[in-house]
Amino acid sequence: MGDATDYRVTREELERFMLAALARAGADEASAGAVTRALVTASRMGTDSHGLRLLPHYVQALQGGRLKGAPEMRFERRLPATGYLDADDGLGHLAAYTAMAHAAEMAEQVGMGAVAVGNASHFGAAGCYALVAAERGLIGLVTCNSDPFVLLHQGSRPFHGTNPIAFAAPVAGEQPYLLDMATSAIPWNRVQQYGAIGRELPDQVAADAEGRVTRTPGEVAALLPLGGSDFGFKGAGLGGMVEVLSSMLAGMQHGYRLLPMGGPDMATPRGVAHFVMALKPDAFAPGDPFSACLRRYLDDLRAQPGRNGCEVLVPGEREWGCQAQRDALGIPLDSANQAAYAELAERLDVPPLRPLS
Repeated sequence: MGDATDYRVTREELERFMLAALARAGADEASAGAVTRALVTASRMGTDSHGLRLLPHYVQALQGGRLKGAPEMRFERRLPATGYLDADDGLGHLAAYTAMAHAAEMAEQVGMGAVAVGNASHFGAAGCYALVAAERGLIGLVTCNSDPFVLLHQGSRPFHGTNPIAFAAPVAGEQPYLLDMATSAIPWNRVQQYGAIGRELPDQVAADAEGRVTRTPGEVAALLPLGGSDFGFKGAGLGGMVEVLSSMLAGMQHGYRLLPMGGPDMATPRGVAHFVMALKPDAFAPGDPFSACLRRYLDDLRAQPGRNGCEVLVPGEREWGCQAQRDALGIPLDSANQAAYAELAERLDVPPLRPLS
């Protein structure tokens, strides 16, 4: 097999394979479409740790019975701007896209909308769902809890999950402003990705079983909160905020009590919780100044001098650049993902990926 520099596939080919594999694993059309949309979006923007690398995991969870491939999700609008979505132990991607659609509809009607999501599951990259709001001219905020991977500040064992925060805002004439971050120093999937390709981790992002900082993926037992050993109270505090917005508003158990994402139990639903919110910019200050104010802010930000020749970027700018490049040249698969997709193709009797020549 080639390495990631010479093994690339088109967006359409990756979508074809994912849809077929998920259908074989028991996902209905809506579920398979939502997963494929989210994973391909993430990988087009260069976030492979939350993109194409996750397909084998979702197949395993569907086949094991943890996830329902044809859930009966139920939405209840509680007040003019709030609602609750019971995801019925379905795929988190469908739950999050559905919740944001409801939140956006409320925002367009009354200025804002927020939805708590219960009985959900892992949904990949949180930014995918914040983007839905921005594409409708709204501001989007998305959070999700997860099982414990991250130390508390000065803690010795995992307590919070990576508990992501995503924020997106529409920008006239260009791609949305997009912030998508874990409240840990790095996401857990990044550790697995680095381990698969034999790459050493950066410093101050992960710890071993004794709580000591390590750069070796195989030694990692926990992640450090954003801020590392010295300033991790910031990431730990943000992780707790995400927990309040996600599990507690949805009435679900908090992340410390969740079953591990990676198993070994792939039969029992985990009860992950999400929170999504949409805001209508012109529902706030008189005269609808949002677009002009955001434009001045971005212009001033981009005009700031970089350090050591670096360019100052707007959140999301790197991802949009990567998306343009990958749409033109193809989406790369490293050797570990090539092997995983070949195994899926054989096991599920799906035509294998066809790389670009």
